[in-house]
Amino acid sequence: MSQSPKIWLSSPHMGSNELRNVQDAFSSNWIAPLGPHVDGFEKDLQDFTGSKHAAALSSGTAAIHLALVILGVQPGDLVICQSMTFSASANPIAYLGAVPVFVDSEENTWNMCPKALEEAILACESGKVSGKKQKPSAIIPVHLYGMPAKMDEIMALAKKHEIPVVEDAAEALGASYKGKACGTFGDMGVLSFNGNKIITTSGGGALLSDTEWMIKKARFLATQARDEAPHYQHSHIGYNYRMSNVLAGIGRGQMEVLPERVAMRRKNFEYYKEALGDLSGISFLKEPEGFYSNRWLTCILVDSKQTRGITREHIREYLLKDNIESRPLWKPMHLQPVFAKAPYFGGKVAEELFENGLCLPSGSNLGEEDLERVVKRVREAVLVG
Repeated sequence: MSQSPKIWLSSPHMGSNELRNVQDAFSSNWIAPLGPHVDGFEKDLQDFTGSKHAAALSSGTAAIHLALVILGVQPGDLVICQSMTFSASANPIAYLGAVPVFVDSEENTWNMCPKALEEAILACESGKVSGKKQKPSAIIPVHLYGMPAKMDEIMALAKKHEIPVVEDAAEALGASYKGKACGTFGDMGVLSFNGNKIITTSGGGALLSDTEWMIKKARFLATQARDEAPHYQHSHIGYNYRMSNVLAGIGRGQMEVLPERVAMRRKNFEYYKEALGDLSGISFLKEPEGFYSNRWLTCILVDSKQTRGITREHIREYLLKDNIESRPLWKPMHLQPVFAKAPYFGGKVAEELFENGLCLPSGSNLGEEDLERVVKRVREAVLVG
């Protein structure tokens, strides 16, 4: 194949007002970490998600870290986390010296399995995990690729065992479960605006909550935990986690086009499903009733038993030859070297998803020619080999 223009997995897609807002920040000299665009962006997030409070931060990772700090997670505590996710969901647990307890996925949404979650909770509380009876300090479910997790079952277990929930909706802005926005079910919800997300602030994230004191504390901790005094005084360890006014200006412009971006991502999914759905051994994740995915990334599962031995890695490498970026599904955290000794509950669902799953280019700025090219190469890889 001759070298063709690059097709990215999920590249930033700017609207018409982001630059205007950045210029406004410059002209008003609001270049400092905080300013009117930060306040406005937080209000935009509240209005869109229905959350009562929001704090704009430097990253989704920072939001998870602050959430765990606010919940009082200490060294040696147990925190239950979905295994199949990006490492940013689990790393903040280690920041605090706590122990991640990983849980398998289920096949309907690829997210946290409620049965495995209950097994993990009971094992922690009985002393089977650490050698002493410990109630987990938090549960971190994740809405993978924009598909909501089974939040009714997860929240019911959390309520029964009185465990707070930090809901990782980093990939799921614009997605909803039974009409309620992802990120608004748990005690706190986490969003990400990294460059590859459905909307971006270049780098950034947010913490959502209906509990006012939690967001107030997040803002306090995120600005170096400075006490009220005419001098710099600190009674708590703080962090430099606040979003800048400039980046928040980008975010405000992106919020204006978010519904369009969700519509385009969902349209991409339908295009791929229609164009590739007839291929034996290729399947797509369906939306269960009551689930609304933003389809941040369109993913396929490849059953090599039905494709004459063609695997997801064959397809990924074939696409790469034509300068098309694709990516395996997340490698489960319990398989990562850094977390090799962490407890794990469940079966092999997450492992099999990683082994057989592939994310296709899904940006909202993909043209029809781009989509046609991806489909052509996938079909060639499967049918010709």
